[in-house]
Amino acid sequence: MDDVLRPSIVVGSSVVLTLLLGWATDLLLRKADERHPETPLWGLLRRARVPYQLVICAALLRGSYEEARVFPDHEVGIGRVLSLVLIGSAAWLAVRVALAVVETSYARYASAHRERDPARVRRVRTQVTLIQRVVTAVVGVVAVAAMLLTFPAMQAAGASLLASAGILGIVAGVAAQSTLGNMFAGLQIAFGDMVRIGDTVIVDGEWGTVEEITLTFLTVRTWDERRITMPVSYFTSKPFENWSRGTPQMTGTVFWHLDHSAPLDAMRDRLRDILRECPAWDGRAYNLTVTDSTPSTMEVRALATAKDADDIWTVRVTVREQMIRWLTAEHPYALPRVNAADAVLPPGRGGHRSPDGTPGVPAARRVHQHAREH
Repeated sequence: MDDVLRPSIVVGSSVVLTLLLGWATDLLLRKADERHPETPLWGLLRRARVPYQLVICAALLRGSYEEARVFPDHEVGIGRVLSLVLIGSAAWLAVRVALAVVETSYARYASAHRERDPARVRRVRTQVTLIQRVVTAVVGVVAVAAMLLTFPAMQAAGASLLASAGILGIVAGVAAQSTLGNMFAGLQIAFGDMVRIGDTVIVDGEWGTVEEITLTFLTVRTWDERRITMPVSYFTSKPFENWSRGTPQMTGTVFWHLDHSAPLDAMRDRLRDILRECPAWDGRAYNLTVTDSTPSTMEVRALATAKDADDIWTVRVTVREQMIRWLTAEHPYALPRVNAADAVLPPGRGGHRSPDGTPGVPAARRVHQHAREH
C-alpha cells in the first residue's frame, strides 16, 4: 500500500502545486496588464506560463523523486531526464522573459520617438531584433552545454576538450569563415546604422524594402512582392542605395521628349495644377526645365518632392500620365513627330531630274506622277 500511496502523494502534490502557482501567477499578471495598459510587459510575460510551470514541476519532481521511490532500479536515468527537462525549461523561460523585457523597452522607445524620428526607430528595431537572436543563441548554447555536463562521460572528456579547443577553434574558423564573416557583418549592420528594417533600398537593380535582418542574411521585399535573400556581407562589401538613410524626404524627376514647339510656360502651369491635386506631393518644391535637345526633339524634365519613397513614386507616375494626356488633348503638336518626307539629293550626287530637266525630284514621286498620268 505504501508503494502506491507515496508516489501518488509526491507526484500528485507536485502537479497540483504547479497548477496552483501557474494559475496564481497568471492571475497576477492579468491584473497588472489591466492596470497598466500602456506597457505590453505583463501581457508578454503571460506567454511564458508554459515554461514557467515546466520549471516548477520539474524542480519539485527532481527534488522529491527520491522520496517517491518510483522505479528505484532506474533512479539515475529518471533523475537525469528530470534534470534535462529542468535545464531546458529554465532556458526556455529565460528566453521568454528576456524577449519580453527587450520588446517592452523597444515599444516604449518607439511610442515616444516614432513621430519625431522614424529613421532612428527603425534603427533601434533592427538592433533589438538582432539582440533577441543573439540572446536566444547564447541561452541555447549554455543550456545544451549544461545538459551535456549532466553526463559523467562528458565531464571526464572536459579536460581533453579544453586542451584541444585551440585546434578545434582554428579548424572551425577556417571551415566557417563565410558564416562567421556574415555574423560579424550582421553585427556591423545592426550597430553601424548602415541599413535598417523598413528602409527602402536598391540592390542589384531591384527596388524594395528591407523586411528582415538576421546575423547571416537579409531579406528585401520588392515592389511586386518578391523576396530577395542576400548575405549580410553584401551590404558591407558592395555599394547599394539606401533611400531611407537620413530623412525619408525625396526628390523625383519625370522626363519627356517633345517637339521644339512645346509650350513650356503652359506646361509649368499645368505641372503646378497637377501637383496641387496630388495628395502625395508634400508641397516643398517643383520645377520644369529643358535639360537637353536633339535635332528633332528636346528633353524636358519635371521635378517634384515627396515625404518618402512610396509617395515620390506616386507623384512621378501621376505627373507623367496627366501631362501626356493634357498634351495630347490640348497641344498635340508638342508631341515628337517622325519626319517621313523623301530625301532630296542635289544634282550630280545621285539626284534625279524630271523630264523637263528640273533637279531634285525623287524616283518615288515620279512613279506616282506617271501612274496618275496613265
